[in-house]
Amino acid sequence: MASLTRLGVVLSALGTLATLVPFVGIAELGRVLLEPGPVDGAEVWPIAGVVALALVIGWAANGAALSVTHAADHRLQASLRRRIVHRLGRVPLGWYSDTNSGLVRKAAQDDIDDLHHLIAHHDVEMTGAIVLPLGGVAYLCWLDWRLALLAIATLPVYLVAYGSMMRGFVQKMVELDAGVARVSAAIVEFVHGIIVVKVFGQAKRAHRAYDDAVGEFGDKYAGWVRPMLKLEALTSMALSAPVVALVSLAGGIWFVAEGWVTPIEALAEVLVAMIIPTTLLVLNQGITAQRKATAAASRIVALLDIPPLPVPAQPREPAGHDVEFDDVSFAYEGTDTVVSGISLHCLPGTVTALVGGSGAGKSTLAKLVPRFYDVTSGAVRVGGVDVRHIAPEVLYRKVGFVLQDVRLLHGTVVENLRLGRPDATEDEVIAAATAARIHDRVLALPRGYDSVIGEDAIFSGGEAQRMSIARALLADTPILVLDEATAYADPESEAQIQDALSVLARGRTVLVIAHRLATIAGVDKIVVLDGGAVVEQGTQEELIAANGRYARMWDAYTEGSTR
Repeated sequence: MASLTRLGVVLSALGTLATLVPFVGIAELGRVLLEPGPVDGAEVWPIAGVVALALVIGWAANGAALSVTHAADHRLQASLRRRIVHRLGRVPLGWYSDTNSGLVRKAAQDDIDDLHHLIAHHDVEMTGAIVLPLGGVAYLCWLDWRLALLAIATLPVYLVAYGSMMRGFVQKMVELDAGVARVSAAIVEFVHGIIVVKVFGQAKRAHRAYDDAVGEFGDKYAGWVRPMLKLEALTSMALSAPVVALVSLAGGIWFVAEGWVTPIEALAEVLVAMIIPTTLLVLNQGITAQRKATAAASRIVALLDIPPLPVPAQPREPAGHDVEFDDVSFAYEGTDTVVSGISLHCLPGTVTALVGGSGAGKSTLAKLVPRFYDVTSGAVRVGGVDVRHIAPEVLYRKVGFVLQDVRLLHGTVVENLRLGRPDATEDEVIAAATAARIHDRVLALPRGYDSVIGEDAIFSGGEAQRMSIARALLADTPILVLDEATAYADPESEAQIQDALSVLARGRTVLVIAHRLATIAGVDKIVVLDGGAVVEQGTQEELIAANGRYARMWDAYTEGSTR
C-alpha cells in the first residue's frame, strides 16, 4: 500500500509540472505574437503542440495517480475491515453488553470512510498543491526574482491569520468528534426504544437525550467557529482572485515602467499568481481532512487495541460436561464485587436454577460459564478444566445459551437456525424446530423455512424465544445456560416454551436463571443468591422446609399469583 501511495505522489508531481507548461506556453505565445512583423507559424505551432501534449500528459498522470491511490485505499479499507471483524470476533462476549453500539458503528464504518480522503486523495492533491506554486515561483525566479516576490505578496497576511485560526484545532476536532459520537449513540438508543416511548407517550422526553447531544455539539461548534468567521472573511480577501489580480497588475505595471521586466514576463507573473489561491485552498482542505482522518484513525486503533479474550497456548480438552464454580468472585472494571466466593457443582443430567432479587448476581454468574467475562478470582471449570484453558471454539461447542434478549439476524429462518451448525440437514432443522414448538409457525410463513426474517417473518417475543431454543437444540451443546427464557412470553407461549425447554434440557447440564419461581419448582437444585453470595441451596421442598429466604420468596410469589 505504501508503494502505491509513493507511486501516486510521483505521478501527481509529474502531472502537476505538466499542467504548469501551458502557463509558460501562453507567455511564450504572447512573446511570439507581439513581435513586430508577420506571425511566424514555425514558432507558433511547436509551442501550441507542446502545450497540448503537456495537457494530455498532465491529465493522464493525475488520473493515473488517483487510480493508484484509490487502489491503495481499497486495500487499506479491506484490511481494516477484516482486522476489525477479526478483533470483534475475539473480544469477550461481555464487551458487547458494555459497549454502546453507536460508538462501535462510528469507528467501524464512519471512521474508515473518513480515511478515504487521506489515502485516496490527500497525498495526490497535496503534492499538486505544493508542486504547482513552487514550480510557478521557480519559473518566475528564472525570469526575475522580483516577479516571484510579487506573486506571493499577499500570502503572509493569510498565513498569519490561518495560523491564528488553527490554534488548538486538534483538540477541538477531538471534542467535536466525541460530540458526533454522542449524537450517533443517542439516535441508536432512541430508535431501539421508540416503540416503548411511544406506547407510554414519552416521545418528547425520549428525544431529550438526542436534543441535549445535538445542542451540546452545536454550542461547542458555534463557540469555536463564530469568532473565526469575521477573521476568515477578511483574511480570505488577501487571496481572492480580484485582489491577487489587482496587486499583480499594479506591480507588473510598475516593474515594466522601471524596465525591470517585459510586458510578457509581467503577464506570466499574473498567470502564476492566480493559481496560488486555488492551491492554498486545496492545502487548507487537505490539512483539515488529514486532522479529521487522524482523529478517526485513533478511534480505529483504539478499537483494534481492545484486549482480545485470552486464548491458551496449549488448550486442554474437557473430560465431561459438569460445571464447577470454585470460590468464584467477579467485579466489572471500576465497580465493586458483583459475585463473591461462590462454589457450586452442576452435574450432567441435572438442572440448577439461580434465583434472587434484582442485582443479586444471577446473570453475571451464569455468563462466566461461556466466558462472557473472566473471573476476578477462583475458577469456573467445565469437564474439570478451567474455561480459561479451553479453546473458545471448543468451549462454545460445549456450552450453549438461550438469553432473554433474543437476537435474530436478517436472513432466512433456516439460516438463523443453522447458526450453531451450518452443516445441519433439513430433517435435523425440522426436528429441532418441531421440538421447540416453532415448526408450525414457520410453515405458516410465505416461504416456510426460506422466509426472510424482517421481511416475510415478524416473530413475537415468545416465538423468537422458541427460535432461539430450536437453534440451541440444533447446536446440541451438552451444557446450557438459560437466562429467563420465558421473560417476554404470554401464558400460552410460556407453556410452549416450557415444553421446548423440557426437551432441550434432557441429558444436559443446565443452569437456568428464573424470576417466575413456578417454572423451576421441579429442578434438581435451587441456588438462592443475595448480594452476590449464595445464601441457600437445595430442592424446592428442602428450601421451603428451611423457612428461609427462598420460602419468603415463594410465599410472595404464590400470593401474587393468586390475586
